[in-house]
Amino acid sequence: MSEKVISLNIKAGIQRDGTLFDSPSYVDGVWVRFQRGRPRKIGGYNGIFNNASDISRGMTMTSVGGINYVLSGYSAGLEQWQTNNVNGTGYGPVQYTLNYFTSSTNNLWQFDIAHDAGGNGQTLVAHPGQNLSAIDNTVNTPVLYGKFPGGTMNKVGIFSDFGATTNGSNTLTLSSTDIKVGAGQLITGTYIPTGTTVVSVVTNTVTMSQNATGTTPSLTGVAITGTGGQFSCTSTTLATGEAVVITGTLTGTGSILNYASPKTYYIIATNGSTTFTLSSTLGGTAITTTAGTTAGLTFTLYTSVTFDNQIAVSGGCVVIHPYLFVYGNDGLIQNSSAGDFNNWVASDANINNVATGKIVKGLPVRGGTTSPSGLFWALDSLIRVSFTPTTSGSYSYFWTYDIISSQTSILSSSSVIEYDGLYYWAGVDRFLVYNGVVQEVPNTLNQNYFFDNLNYAQRQKVWVTKVPRWGEIWWFYPRGSATECTDAVIYNVREQTWYDAGQAIGARRSAGTFSEVFHYPIWGSNVPTGYEVTSVTIVSGGSSYAVNDVVALSGGSGTNSLFTVTSVSGGAVTGLTLVNGGSYQSVLSGTLSTIARAPSSGTGLTVSVTMSQFYTIWQHETGTDQVYLTNVDAVQSYIETNNIGWVTGGPGAMDPSGTNRWIRVERVEPDFVQNGNMNLYITGKGYADDSDVTTGPYTFSPTTLKIDMREQRREMRIRFESNTYGGNYQMGKVLLSCEIGDERSTGNP
Repeated sequence: MSEKVISLNIKAGIQRDGTLFDSPSYVDGVWVRFQRGRPRKIGGYNGIFNNASDISRGMTMTSVGGINYVLSGYSAGLEQWQTNNVNGTGYGPVQYTLNYFTSSTNNLWQFDIAHDAGGNGQTLVAHPGQNLSAIDNTVNTPVLYGKFPGGTMNKVGIFSDFGATTNGSNTLTLSSTDIKVGAGQLITGTYIPTGTTVVSVVTNTVTMSQNATGTTPSLTGVAITGTGGQFSCTSTTLATGEAVVITGTLTGTGSILNYASPKTYYIIATNGSTTFTLSSTLGGTAITTTAGTTAGLTFTLYTSVTFDNQIAVSGGCVVIHPYLFVYGNDGLIQNSSAGDFNNWVASDANINNVATGKIVKGLPVRGGTTSPSGLFWALDSLIRVSFTPTTSGSYSYFWTYDIISSQTSILSSSSVIEYDGLYYWAGVDRFLVYNGVVQEVPNTLNQNYFFDNLNYAQRQKVWVTKVPRWGEIWWFYPRGSATECTDAVIYNVREQTWYDAGQAIGARRSAGTFSEVFHYPIWGSNVPTGYEVTSVTIVSGGSSYAVNDVVALSGGSGTNSLFTVTSVSGGAVTGLTLVNGGSYQSVLSGTLSTIARAPSSGTGLTVSVTMSQFYTIWQHETGTDQVYLTNVDAVQSYIETNNIGWVTGGPGAMDPSGTNRWIRVERVEPDFVQNGNMNLYITGKGYADDSDVTTGPYTFSPTTLKIDMREQRREMRIRFESNTYGGNYQMGKVLLSCEIGDERSTGNP
């Protein structure tokens, strides 16, 4: 046995650039990270939801009241799951109702959550931009917002008020002054022609770009007819939701509780012509009244009018509290008034074009004395926006725009992330960071590996996330000819090194969120989990069926879909409702049989079905395996050393001169925090450009003290692998018993 014992002491990181022989770091690995300079397996992942409607094109996650909400935007909509804050147990998805939304395979989502004092309170803001196939896409789409948690989203910048028109006049009189109304807004309402816009506003008088086509009905002959806000009037045209402004001093016999002139009320019930009931709030409860006459009062009717700021952009949205910013073509940056996402005309609302290229991403940044502040990435520059209110003469200015760099780039609108106050992103040919100035992030390990193998035609699918528990920033990307992400390069901020996922299955993700209150990252798969039934057509109704019978689809591999019989004719089924779409490994086609569930005695029902794919939402950094439903699969992880031969000075050394002899390894003393068996492989060659010869595996358990062998190579590398259920490892200081071996000048080892 050799008397020489050497410890493996190799620089952290996996070097993919350059040659194997030249690397001072590890040269290969799959699903492995570094902590304290040593390799360890990346955590496992659980499929917490197996019913995502499509590939996620943007995710966000937040917790409210002990519930964790996970949202995923996809080509045709937005869906939400709920989990606890401990282990991801929950339910979903719930589909959001999206008004002013256009379904598109190019939809790429951006999200933010903030407080909107304008009425929504805690608010979800989202922009489904049609940017997936082209970062410089110019199609403008609305920014959406809605109460959060909630289920409905509308277009930002669209709001309703109440106004009255006069036929042939371009004047719209509002029921009261509304500071949100401003020039350029689109107006829709009764008697207002299509395409009408606001020309100017003075208090509650709006000048329109077109004349009204009718006059708002008047209210005359009004009397109070009951104690619950009931009124009568001379026949006119009335509708629920209209506003009634009452002015004057009541001298009649009736009474209105808490009335003070002027006062706006809202119709909550009406027969459409001569009777109506009023509330002090829109859609609220009736006011208290006393029946009688209304002498001294004037009743003015106002119909609903909608104002639209026409907020639609190609880039995206971000909340820089308390302002909502949107951005897009030609360097456009526009912001709402403070705390009101429907007010885009106040003095602190602004619109500016600050770059030649499209703005594709915005994030809030610490502003110090100029807070709030934000960073905005254009295709060719980085801009800082700061809140610096100043007055010049009669004009007030609230925002300043500074070009941080006019010679930078961005690979993908989803490739930017903030980590501990620094902003990292992928440019088109290097990695960059903003820490007050723009700097390149040094990367000598895998920069070529990433940029030379990225499918640039799919660049907008590159996305970034972070795993703060391990100090990591992950950039997922489509490798080679792949059209979805198949790998990730990882920058470890804490260890100041780079590595990659090794094209592991766990890197096939399209979007994700990082840990906040819920302490696990959640990422969406880009590989279909299976297929589900989405609709059913009856081919033959069979016989002996009854309404409410339950039938299951027969055939296929997986969990069968279920239907409920909704109608029959003479025992034959004429109507079915889908209860559960099931889960299948492949598409079912043709005429399919069914099986009636007890106590039904029905037979002979056949159907055809339409099916769609579904995808999995994964909870990462959980355990050590891939867990999907009841299936538990081992997650392979391995790490391979650099050359440890004497020709470079021996294990862990990179000496300029070495011994021209083979290295012979006679014993390996593993030092691992380890679960499950691991395998050791010896690989190597005679010369740098020679072919590898690999032997092994040498299997060792957590209790193995030593692994004896007689392996020799001129240029030797060692691979340690875990690929078993529950397998896990952290490498310590592995010892090698080695000596100088044979001297050979030609040929393979």
